[in-house]
Amino acid sequence: MSFSDAIRTVISKYAEFGGRATRPELWWWILFIALVAAALNVFSVIPVGDGSSLGAILSGLWSVATIVPTLAVGVRRLRDADYSWQNIFWLLVPIAGLIVLAIYWAKPSTSAEISA
Repeated sequence: MSFSDAIRTVISKYAEFGGRATRPELWWWILFIALVAAALNVFSVIPVGDGSSLGAILSGLWSVATIVPTLAVGVRRLRDADYSWQNIFWLLVPIAGLIVLAIYWAKPSTSAEISA
């Protein structure tokens, strides 16, 4: 799966928590949201009103806009690696939770049948 295919797939399955997601689909999506957030932070040099910056506002809006598809692809990836969807709650544990999820998400698919 290419970078653009992964982005299109995640966006087309915006709030679909059922099914499965391949490893490339998840990791390309994470790279995409990180690159866009970094690009938006370039605008941090532009002050806005009450001491905040345009970059911070844009990054915050980007985070809000991508939270549902990120959670959806994360849940689908957990399912593909044969873990329960409830493991997504590891995100609530500050640093260790993200490490645990990264390990789970990095596991290979358990089924030869992967829905596209």
